[in-house]
Amino acid sequence: MIPSGLFRSAGFRFGLIYAILLTISAAALASFLWWFTAGLLDRQTASAIRADAQGLIERFDEGGIAGLVGTIEDRLAANVDDDAIYLLVDPAMNRIAGNLDTWPPVADKAGEWRQFQVRRTGMRSLALVYRYELPDGYHLLVGRDVQVRVQLGNLLTDALLWAIAIVLAMATAGAILVRSLFRRTVANVSATAAAIASGDFAQRVKVSGRGDEFDQLAEVINDMLDRIGRLMDGVRQVSNAIAHDLRTPITRARARLEEAARTAESSADLHAAIDRATVDLDGIVAVFQALLRIAEIEAGSRRASFKRVDIVTALEAVADLYGAVAEEKGVSLVVALPPRLEINCDEALIQQATANLVDNAVKFSPSQGTVRLSAETQGRRTRIVVTDQGPGIQEEDRSRATERFYRGDTARGTPGSGLGLALVQAVAFLHGGSLRLEDAGPGLRAVLDLTQVDETD
Repeated sequence: MIPSGLFRSAGFRFGLIYAILLTISAAALASFLWWFTAGLLDRQTASAIRADAQGLIERFDEGGIAGLVGTIEDRLAANVDDDAIYLLVDPAMNRIAGNLDTWPPVADKAGEWRQFQVRRTGMRSLALVYRYELPDGYHLLVGRDVQVRVQLGNLLTDALLWAIAIVLAMATAGAILVRSLFRRTVANVSATAAAIASGDFAQRVKVSGRGDEFDQLAEVINDMLDRIGRLMDGVRQVSNAIAHDLRTPITRARARLEEAARTAESSADLHAAIDRATVDLDGIVAVFQALLRIAEIEAGSRRASFKRVDIVTALEAVADLYGAVAEEKGVSLVVALPPRLEINCDEALIQQATANLVDNAVKFSPSQGTVRLSAETQGRRTRIVVTDQGPGIQEEDRSRATERFYRGDTARGTPGSGLGLALVQAVAFLHGGSLRLEDAGPGLRAVLDLTQVDETD
């Protein structure tokens, strides 16, 4: 009994297509071999009969009936294979010469091939003949004994039919194997997907190691699952960080409002408490705006606003903005930019990312320290580098510095939400680049690497 879902199975369809294509190919090859062998024998026999008959007709034209009779007798005597068939009759269908006793009834029309059973030397055989009409009412039959050729053709036909049957059996077995392989591969992916759906994010599609298309598919799926896992971890970390970092300002704002409601003696006290709570709530709003902006950048929607611009203007604007801040803190801001630096990018995002790096550098630089902002182009790469002389970031913490809300030990006592470097990294990824944090000895070197993507890319 055929399973009800068999014909809906993709593995069955692939296997069936494989079997059909293999069978058709084998049948085409068998047909060609038959045409090239058995068909060739038939064509050679017909050509030999026509050539033989042409010679006899020419002899009749030269020597008449007597010359034709002599030629037929000579050819019968010289026929070593004993496969030639001749019959010459007069207008009354009486035999004159040849190795047939009577005119066969099937040879009733001139200019047509006929195949029939004959008895020669006491044995039945198969003859292929062609009838020719001669002047004065004479009739000539020329042919060959094709019994051996027919038997050979039948043998070849049987062999090819058996070959097709064997190929069909092998195709069926191959189709079953293909379906089994397909089912195992799909079952592997399906089992992994089911495990992921049930919450087991550690499961991965098994790779056979053969390097075939199924392995490539498995590797792509596993890479996708790894990325999903990282995103899920990031979501959990962001959720935990939001719960932890926002709880303090919300609690502080609530406490101030409650305290003002209980102890305020004048409207001025209430207004002061409300202003302080508003500052805390504005900080919370700023955090959410930063999160939304990072999400927007990571979604790639800002790529539509890419255009070719000279980013030196944007970088100089950042330097002008933070030059006064650095001067107030006693920090020197050194700028080393080329005259022009045109790339295809989102200028506003590049400016904001650079501003975040310069802001961090100025914030963590000691008095009398130096912050350096530079940019250069190497081939299709554009590099924006911000270097400071602050405490830097420990090597073991650099991989986590771009996580949302992550703040190292040296940053815990300074204002901020821990989203600045996360936004810079998102901008770098949007532009096909990366953010590298390196030791400046002392200080930190932040390298924003960007790919110069053409408008046609």
